[in-house]
Amino acid sequence: MYAIVEISGKQYKVQEGDIVFVDRLEELEEGKSTTFDKVLLVSDGDKVTVGTDTVKGAKVKATVVGHGKGKKIVVFKYKPKKNERKVRGHRQPYTKIQIEKITTGTRAKKAAETEEAAE
Repeated sequence: MYAIVEISGKQYKVQEGDIVFVDRLEELEEGKSTTFDKVLLVSDGDKVTVGTDTVKGAKVKATVVGHGKGKKIVVFKYKPKKNERKVRGHRQPYTKIQIEKITTGTRAKKAAETEEAAE
């Protein structure tokens, strides 16, 4: 089972157990769990569910593993015949999250029904 989720304006393909590097999420602390409800597509083996905007009732639960910075990239600007050179570096901040569970509307209903039947 996999899903396509929108996080901070970017789309990521995630599966349960995956570790994903997303743009820095300042509001989340390390070790905390969060839920992303902007799920655009859910595939459960043979069945693929695509939302018109988002898939209703679908959610992705994730835990923040840590924050950090990516590898440094070098930005080099150069103008020929002018002896003008500029070297700048940049490290993109990221948040490392682990996908715990992908739930769809029908899957959540089935889980609730089985819990009620067990009680």
